Amino acid sequence: MNRDLQRDRRDLRDLGAALAAALLVVTAVAVGTAIEHSDGTLHVNWPPLYARWDPHIGPGTPAALAVAVAVVAYGPRVAARLPWRALLGAAWGTATAWTFSLALIDGWQRGIAGRLTTKYEYLRVVDRFQDIPGTLRDFTRHILIDSPDPWPAHTAGHPPAAPLTFVLLDRIGLGGGAWAGVWCVTVGATACLGVLVTVRALAGEELARRAAPFLVLAPAAVWMGTSADGYFAAVAAWAVALLALAVTGRGPRTAALGSGLLFGLTCYLSYGLTLFAILAAAVVFLGSARVRPERPRTLRNRNRNRTLLPALPFLLAGLTVVPLLFTLTGFNWWEAYHLLVERYYQGAGGIRPYGYWVWANLACTVLVVGLATAAGLRRAATAVGSPATGRSRLALLVLAALLMLLAADLSGMSKAETERIWLPFAMWLLPACAFLDRPRPWLAAQATVALLLNHLLLTGW
Repeated sequence: MNRDLQRDRRDLRDLGAALAAALLVVTAVAVGTAIEHSDGTLHVNWPPLYARWDPHIGPGTPAALAVAVAVVAYGPRVAARLPWRALLGAAWGTATAWTFSLALIDGWQRGIAGRLTTKYEYLRVVDRFQDIPGTLRDFTRHILIDSPDPWPAHTAGHPPAAPLTFVLLDRIGLGGGAWAGVWCVTVGATACLGVLVTVRALAGEELARRAAPFLVLAPAAVWMGTSADGYFAAVAAWAVALLALAVTGRGPRTAALGSGLLFGLTCYLSYGLTLFAILAAAVVFLGSARVRPERPRTLRNRNRNRTLLPALPFLLAGLTVVPLLFTLTGFNWWEAYHLLVERYYQGAGGIRPYGYWVWANLACTVLVVGLATAAGLRRAATAVGSPATGRSRLALLVLAALLMLLAADLSGMSKAETERIWLPFAMWLLPACAFLDRPRPWLAAQATVALLLNHLLLTGW
């Protein structure tokens, strides 16, 4: 009886956390609408999201409903029983289907093929990279709004690895908005696998399996298709996953080298993703801590410093490759970043009020990760302790992810559009749902948020 009573009390506290998160969203909508109608300084049509009210259905509607029902009904059971590698394949396939179906609610052209062809996007500059080394040397001269032939907003706002990705796709015959959209969805859907691999390596297979359905059915999929930030999220996720494998002794040298390469690429995809150093530090700490064996198959009691030290040179060697290549071509990361800050305040970033967005950004995050994650984060806060058990290790990992998101928020360089920009951070909050005792109602809540968003609003990405 006491155990049932404790569970009921935990469930009530979870519900309270979810309701508080919902209240934050409602407040952000109400206050933001009043501000936008008053002086128009938010520069979004449906605050706090970059979206507009447009109730609609589309060809993706039946598929999205089918995927949602299947994951809610069978996801936890399948995740618990499938062999690990089969689970990863099923997770990728389901996440891809979920993202594509949500995108296709807006139709093929509006939902996928045309998303990355607007005046703000990377595909607008593909023809300017005929001479790639020359364009990279000249890249910083076109960042400021008042510079000659300035870059579009997204190209100016990111290091050149972001537009260069789509230039290289074009060079191999995969040019245009359709291929770019398919690339972002299929690669972006692997982000959940990187998170699962990390959770398994650091916190144990049982918790990774419990998190899997929530990573697959995340409302974040609304913006993973087809935003380039979904692709960035996948690169960052695999950088962390390989680091986790390296520090836990699973192919330490190869994994460390791959992690370094991907971390270097991550920093040249988006300036803000340098904050992944916080999560990387947490992974190294957890990998170096001794573990009390709860599941001997996945959490072995060993001195992990033995695996970290030999892997460190390989990590550092990999980390230098991408920065060295771009630096040798003449691109100066630090100069470009300072010019970006100047451009940010030349445009909407200098108008949008920090006093609203510093908390309304968090409301955007609630919509990206769903109400279940709010409840899971409450559980994570209570599970923090000595990093000796899987639950406390997962809690520390999730809270490190929350810390990097808060750092991005307080920086003032993320005012609006964070439902897209923070996708790489938000993916690491979702494993908190593994702490929830009753997964199916929470999965239904996650799916409901995503379906309502994509059917009631026309999002910018």
